[in-house]
Amino acid sequence: MPNLIPAPADDLGLAFANTRYWRGTAEPTEELRAPPDLLRWIEQNGRLPPALLRRFARADAATLAAALAWREAMFRCFAATAAGKPLPDADVAAFNAALAQAPPRQRITHGGWEIASTDASLGALLAPVLWSAADLLVGRRLARVRQCANPACGYLFLDDSKSGNRRWCSMSSCGNRAKAHRHYMRRKEM
Repeated sequence: MPNLIPAPADDLGLAFANTRYWRGTAEPTEELRAPPDLLRWIEQNGRLPPALLRRFARADAATLAAALAWREAMFRCFAATAAGKPLPDADVAAFNAALAQAPPRQRITHGGWEIASTDASLGALLAPVLWSAADLLVGRRLARVRQCANPACGYLFLDDSKSGNRRWCSMSSCGNRAKAHRHYMRRKEM
């Protein structure tokens, strides 16, 4: 019986890259500290069918380390794009190696992709993440990838604003901090 995987969100690859955040601080926050964290994140975000997800119940430290290496290559590719720089060759090669381990999308179905039955490989586990990131890296929306202007944050996002000039991951966190800092500096100069 084929496996059906719902089509991933356009920004699922960015969401995975953002599982390490506050990258510009001395101690960035890491969401994926242990193999169960990776499985939980995939269960909540990757939209894999439960039967397929159960095959990965025994993810180990090596699986997590490989997933984190793939994540960092994706992050560097998207960060380079957001900065208007070319994609780093080594990271593109690492990402392509990861993508080669994902099962191929064979057919579309109502709302998703059909893939052949697959083993419990990291490529199968992260297939929706890899597909989403690859589609974004070669698609029209790549020009909308941004990185938060707060150097301590570094969060990646798709700028879907009408003007296309969003600077902050969110106004309620980094945007307000910047505004408060500018206000403080103006008051201090008086």
